[in-house]
Amino acid sequence: MKFATFTHLPWPEDNRPGEMYEDHTQQVILAEELGFHSAWIAEHHFTRYGLASAPLVVATNIMARTSKIRIGTAVLVPPLHHPVRLAEEISVLDVLSGGRVDVGFGRGGPGYEFRGYNVDHSESQERFQEGIRICQGLWTTPGFSYEGKYIQLDQTNLVPPPIQQPHPPIYIAATRTPETLEYAVSTGHPTIVGNVQDTDDALDLCRRFTEMSKESGHNVPMSAIPFFRYLHVAETEAEARENAKGPLNWVLDILQWRRTFQQGSEVYEHLEDWRRDRTDLPVSYDHLFENRAVIGTPEQCLAQILELKDAGIEFFGGNFAFGGMENRKVRRSMELFAEKVMPHLG
Repeated sequence: MKFATFTHLPWPEDNRPGEMYEDHTQQVILAEELGFHSAWIAEHHFTRYGLASAPLVVATNIMARTSKIRIGTAVLVPPLHHPVRLAEEISVLDVLSGGRVDVGFGRGGPGYEFRGYNVDHSESQERFQEGIRICQGLWTTPGFSYEGKYIQLDQTNLVPPPIQQPHPPIYIAATRTPETLEYAVSTGHPTIVGNVQDTDDALDLCRRFTEMSKESGHNVPMSAIPFFRYLHVAETEAEARENAKGPLNWVLDILQWRRTFQQGSEVYEHLEDWRRDRTDLPVSYDHLFENRAVIGTPEQCLAQILELKDAGIEFFGGNFAFGGMENRKVRRSMELFAEKVMPHLG
């Protein structure tokens, strides 16, 4: 199996962005030392849910301080970028890193992330597909021309071209919308599965994708799909549960809270005020613990990942730093995972 880390760089109140960025960078440096294949960063805007509003900038800093580990985006949101600029920045990063970039694309999240860019969310599917086509075309075709609904190009040459040929590996998230899944299948690129789906649903998506890919003639195997879960390993089950409880509660609460904003976002509000005014909050910890997480002792985590491997997953990623988990606990969890879980999954 291949192993990865993942983060959307959560920003709970009373944490400083600079410290959060540095903690994450140090965690990726540790991941490289421990033998992880890659580290992935999510793009989000205008929210404490994620500090990576400029994920390629974050990735550049990490690339400069590492030498082997691959850095992926899970995901970049093409509708919020000019595709020529996006293709250029990814290509420059590929050159600077010596060809260590993996590119995950997705349609994006809540509408307010689009409103902040003055982009109509109803156009997201078309802009998403057009952006990916342009990036791939610029990476592979000298004098690339394109006549699209939103972008027109005439004999455009990308400078510099990427190191990886024909282009950096592409992954396409297709979580909920059938049209997006059909598009992902049609490209011949693997899909990518994040923490936003329960494990049973996520595995079902992987199976549908591979079946459709086989029918399309691309035949992308399930083993090529990065599959991410919240992950925490501790010496005892009680310690693992206690460490994860507060951060998992924060994750689900912020996911629910941020979607209630029709204007602006939650950044300058207080989560405790929102929690205090709510009487219908679900049992957030139990749901995420049971359905989207691998949490426990090394032996318990190994057993759960072996079940995923038996289901066909060969590229497993852990969101270790979820919900503001303390840096020392994140690092210890990563070390335990590398020492006592990874060797049994080789």
